Amino acid sequence: MRAFRLAYDGRPFYGFQRQPSVPTVEGALFDALRELSILPPEADKPTGYAAAGRTDAGVSAVAQTVAFECPAWLSPRALNSELPATIRAWASADVADDFHATHDPVRREYVYHLYAPQEVGDTGRTLDGRSTIDDDRAAEAVDALNGHHDFHNLTPDDTGTDRDLTATLDRDGDVLVVTIAAGGFPRHFVRRFIAVVQAVGSGSKSLAWIEQLLGDDPVDPRPQTASPEPLVLSAVEYPGIDFECDPHATASGVAAFGERALDAFVGHRVSTTLADHLDDAEDKL
Repeated sequence: MRAFRLAYDGRPFYGFQRQPSVPTVEGALFDALRELSILPPEADKPTGYAAAGRTDAGVSAVAQTVAFECPAWLSPRALNSELPATIRAWASADVADDFHATHDPVRREYVYHLYAPQEVGDTGRTLDGRSTIDDDRAAEAVDALNGHHDFHNLTPDDTGTDRDLTATLDRDGDVLVVTIAAGGFPRHFVRRFIAVVQAVGSGSKSLAWIEQLLGDDPVDPRPQTASPEPLVLSAVEYPGIDFECDPHATASGVAAFGERALDAFVGHRVSTTLADHLDDAEDKL
């Protein structure tokens, strides 16, 4: 058995898990394995296959982990030869036959890049029209959600809602970086966590609302889910497993994602120019 670390930009994909008729990360991985003659055409998935998690549509990862039986020659570099540039394998490790990428992690970590500029001009709102977020209120929300709780009001799941959570909040320019770590997460939890921080940070909800959410009684309606695109699966830890980086594969990833970052930067500049021009035009009418 061999385990691989995958980094991917989740925005072009309908999530990680394979689905019919739409592009997914897992679907692209299986297509690559078929092109490399590792996955037979009639096989549903590789022998022993499992993945660390099933990220939602639009969610990215730098530490997604998959494991399966494969020949010794399959390196991250070889795997990348058939993967799209939006997915890069960058490290691998030999693992025992009973290794399970889903069940064996002792810690998973997500990072959410929450757009929250401190200065927004006369409007008092961000570029997309939302209310600004106060750092102190957002930090209080994160502190209130930290620790051991039953988060049944932040997920549609009926089981696995009791979690010991570690969360931090840091400012990086116009972005609040929220890091959330636990042994595992129920469905939609991280994005609902962020929605709660947004609501309290913007002043639309109070800390008393968090007390309700963490209480025994169901809260209706439950918090909405925050946008998936700023969310990244940043770490998955396995005890006793040492992954070895593939230098050629990591360089390939730096180049591929750097190019996408440049495209996004240009798009940001163009869109900002259009918005500023229209805003100025409205003032002149």
